[in-house]
Amino acid sequence: MGKSLLEQLPAIVAEGKRQAERILEGLEGKHRVGLQTREWVLPSKDVAAGDWIADATRRDRLREGDAADWHNRLIYGDNLLAMAALLAGDETTPSLRGQVDLIYIDPPFDSKADYRTKVTLPGVELEQKPTVIEQFAYSDTWSDGTASYLAMITPRLVLMRELLADTGSIYVHLDWHVGHYVKLLLDDIFGKASLVNEIVWQRTSAQSNPQRFGNVHDYLYWYSKGSGHYWQPLFEPLSDDHVGANYGFKDSNGAFKLADLTGKGQGPSRSFRAGGIISPGSGRHWPSQETIDALIEADLIYWTGNGKPYRKLYLHESEGRLVQSIWTDVKGFRGAATEAVGYATQKPEKLLERIINASCRQQGLVADFNGGSGTTAAVAEKLGRRWITTDLGKPACMIMRKRLIDQGAKPFLYQAIGDYQVEAAKSAFGRGFRIGDLSTIVLSLYGALPLSPDDNPLRNLGSVVGGGTKTLVLVDSPNKLTGAATLKRAVAQRDNLLGGWDRVVVLGWNFEPGIGESIAALNDARLEVLVIPPDLLDRLRKKGNSVDRLRKDVRFASLQYLTVHPLRRSRHGDEERIVVRLKNYVLLSPEAINLDEANRERLHKVMNAEPLALIEYWAVDPDYDGRVFRSVWQDYRGNTANDGDPLRVVSEARVTVPWRAGPRRVCVRAVDVFGFEAEVVQDVAEGAE
Repeated sequence: MGKSLLEQLPAIVAEGKRQAERILEGLEGKHRVGLQTREWVLPSKDVAAGDWIADATRRDRLREGDAADWHNRLIYGDNLLAMAALLAGDETTPSLRGQVDLIYIDPPFDSKADYRTKVTLPGVELEQKPTVIEQFAYSDTWSDGTASYLAMITPRLVLMRELLADTGSIYVHLDWHVGHYVKLLLDDIFGKASLVNEIVWQRTSAQSNPQRFGNVHDYLYWYSKGSGHYWQPLFEPLSDDHVGANYGFKDSNGAFKLADLTGKGQGPSRSFRAGGIISPGSGRHWPSQETIDALIEADLIYWTGNGKPYRKLYLHESEGRLVQSIWTDVKGFRGAATEAVGYATQKPEKLLERIINASCRQQGLVADFNGGSGTTAAVAEKLGRRWITTDLGKPACMIMRKRLIDQGAKPFLYQAIGDYQVEAAKSAFGRGFRIGDLSTIVLSLYGALPLSPDDNPLRNLGSVVGGGTKTLVLVDSPNKLTGAATLKRAVAQRDNLLGGWDRVVVLGWNFEPGIGESIAALNDARLEVLVIPPDLLDRLRKKGNSVDRLRKDVRFASLQYLTVHPLRRSRHGDEERIVVRLKNYVLLSPEAINLDEANRERLHKVMNAEPLALIEYWAVDPDYDGRVFRSVWQDYRGNTANDGDPLRVVSEARVTVPWRAGPRRVCVRAVDVFGFEAEVVQDVAEGAE
């Protein structure tokens, strides 16, 4: 008989702490985890009317954003790696160790959840199964159940404590499935004395179950980093019943209730003028004589029939009832609510408003490492707090980005984990894992035999020979973006290595967004570029999977690409307008998307009939520097402020910017409904109308 979960817990906690300690020890190393800025987003969504207002707002925000010392961050990737990067710091942002004022996390906790992604396209609805990466984020279907869940969350809680300021707080949102176990972890990591409150939130009014009482509440475990945590008392409106039962007195100033003037502890008698000198009674004391005189002068003393003075407390002066640890007044989220963004586990904004107002100072920093629908970031933005949010799911990151743009947020960064595949491999196979080992696995999965070490020092070259054709296979490094330089090197090796080859195939993890243009420019029929499945390492890490077992299931997909019509520029005084028109979008091979055959067939019909309908979001950078994409215009599905069509983006952008002599390098970036990115760059000459 195996050990019970309670017996396993000490080992789980010890290993989680060791994992966190290894990460903390590596923060100063040259191979520390970093963040790559994928997009600098200046929210400026396309609108059909009042464009001059949008243009003016864009210019003002652009100036503000360029001068800002801080940019809020939306980070795509494993939150453990994101926290490691935030603790390490980078050239633009120092380490955030001890700098976060409030952390709220709503980690997945429903063991029966299956959050499939529904993609609605014109005339069809697809159901995409989560990738292995997204299953990790959206449901806790781990191999060892709750034990695996606790092993996952332990090192993350340790790193969160490192990020918190000494006056900071963390709220962990859970339900009955694992809340009691996680509370034990929090007691161990933060200290039992650091539990400030166990809050019960009634998320729904009723739940029908014939065999038990309905589960209508969640738990919020609030722990502080230290004893001096920030705290702002909050009040809720008084109920009619409370007012009727307590404010039964009235004078010309309004309704009031009575408050005892005495307090515990013996004290002397005081003079109440016409009321005479009165003793407070045994073991009680009055306030000072000066205070009593001031109350009499303000007509705030009420004499009862037995001749005892009380203080008047007026209803109109009441701040309300202090919020307690059971929250029944914050209504649970309903799908038809105006703030709905189509996310299964979305939380109401009022819930986060209460938490942030109570536990984070103005301009303080709020972090949410299970970003989901983006409620924490959206509310922090509205309340004037800085924010960081992360999520491992691309659908969640797309929803958050659109939500923040829709509400006109300040400029923010959309970032990803640098060297993600390398870090994931080391996490899966140990810190001694080398890139060459990973390349060898990829070659094997593709069906290629590695070349001899003399001809293959990086261990990333292999061969496929058959049918009278020799194919060279190159696996690019996961810690770089595959681009034009790699393609040219691959072509040179094809033509010269070992007497030459008939074809060369480049397998890449991450690509320069303009890779489609690079391939087109080479115009080489004997070059093929394919995508390594992004969840490959997670599949290898899953118990029971092996290279041999995965070989028949792993598909290497073709690249997606975007094309646009020739861009136009027209000068209008000190400004100019850039017109961008989308031409075509070719989707990443549907075989690489986790769809069943029926859904894949539906997708093919949309791809053939209306390829631009696959675009979820697109943006324009009118002055691309080749490094950071600065998005100053956006449109996305669901933005009905321009054409009233929630299922399609507009195909034309008109972007007004300050006039500049000479050519402009304009970058157009698109993200499809499955989260894949593509971009195109054009150099537009002055006067190109």
